[in-house]
Amino acid sequence: MNFDPLFKPETVAVIGVSRKNDRHPANVIYNKLHLRYPVKVFAVNPQGGSILREPIYPSIADVPRKVDLAVIAAKAEFVPNILEQCIAAGVGGATVISGGFAEVGRPELQERMKRIAREADFPFIGPNCLGVYSPDRFDTFFLPGERLVRPDVGSVALVSQSGGVLVDQMVQFTEQSVGLSVAVSIGNKAVVNELDLLDYLSRDPATRVISFYVEGFGPNEGRAFVQKAQSCGKPVVVLKAGKTAAGTRAVSSHTASLAGDYAVFSQVMAQHGVVEATDASELVAYCESLSCYHQRIGNRMGIISVSGGHGALASDACAARHMEVPILPDAIQAAIRERLSESVRSIASVANPVDLTGSATDDDFVEAAQGLSRSPDLDCVLLLLLPYSPGLSLDLGARLSQVYQREGKPLIAYVPHESKYAMLIEGFQLNRVPVAASIEGAVLMADALRRCQSC
Repeated sequence: MNFDPLFKPETVAVIGVSRKNDRHPANVIYNKLHLRYPVKVFAVNPQGGSILREPIYPSIADVPRKVDLAVIAAKAEFVPNILEQCIAAGVGGATVISGGFAEVGRPELQERMKRIAREADFPFIGPNCLGVYSPDRFDTFFLPGERLVRPDVGSVALVSQSGGVLVDQMVQFTEQSVGLSVAVSIGNKAVVNELDLLDYLSRDPATRVISFYVEGFGPNEGRAFVQKAQSCGKPVVVLKAGKTAAGTRAVSSHTASLAGDYAVFSQVMAQHGVVEATDASELVAYCESLSCYHQRIGNRMGIISVSGGHGALASDACAARHMEVPILPDAIQAAIRERLSESVRSIASVANPVDLTGSATDDDFVEAAQGLSRSPDLDCVLLLLLPYSPGLSLDLGARLSQVYQREGKPLIAYVPHESKYAMLIEGFQLNRVPVAASIEGAVLMADALRRCQSC
């Protein structure tokens, strides 16, 4: 199957547009595409008419141009026939927004759709989904544009069985300034599933990291997914639902998925180097660090701060994730101390964690970062920045990023995510150094680099 029409359409037909109800999902989608995106969009409804001074075509066959993507938001019982009409009209693929299939006890209707598509080699996403959000390209979500939080263009692909979880993740990605190459809600995944998307996204030059929210798999799909993830050549991050009996029941009623044995699936992911996130916040942290660095690291962390307490908290967080904070050799300590400013040199602790104290300046932080980056005893350096420290400036993010560019050892920063510190944060992000909003988040980012085999 050719998936390009699903993700790179130039022409889109929205089927099910209403002449009377502007809040109908098809109308919301049509209006957004017509007003916001650079695709050519056509409205389809058997009753005809017009919308936004544009014609509503009675059928897909009446649309005057070849259609790459059909977005179907009609009643479930009409969808199989609509798929047949799309295939006959030469449409490239479809997103089926409509619900009312296997998730509500009508598997025969979904199977009929599946047979139609398979026989024609016709790809469709869904049913029971939001479809695709492609930054600056197009958006099939039936959510009003003014309410949808849209991440910027980036290199993380986000695939989710749940539309609601996907939208929540987009909010968190935006808050963390992590950009997306594409976001896909696959719903019941009757035809296009996680394995198909792994294949497609592994070849997508705009995608560096592939992340999934997974509720369940069909028979024998779970192990195949993990094996494919290991060999796809890009970092894969998974957030799995259905870990408990209650979660399994909820998954089954949501998208008619088989949740399977979570403990076994989790162990298999770990064995194959797939990074499992335990919650939504971990998923964002992992994706950010893996989108910045494509290099697997060991478990030896260096830590720099202007606060001994922050260094202790980071050390505990590292230990909880089986990462070491080794004491630096005397020669490395002496070299770092020698290059610190006179006001800090006699009071700083440089054993690791490096506590520069509240008297530190930008130069002290840069010298310490360079010293730790050159140490063969460390695999990654955590930079715990407190922007309210009087000797530190908002230029420090950019200056520390230059240390990574010179030395090549991964740096991960913690900076409180407040608007007044935006310049400091941007100094890191513009230079592809990940920035966490918490100490725990910074440690999670390092942990992702340690656990991922595809870096």
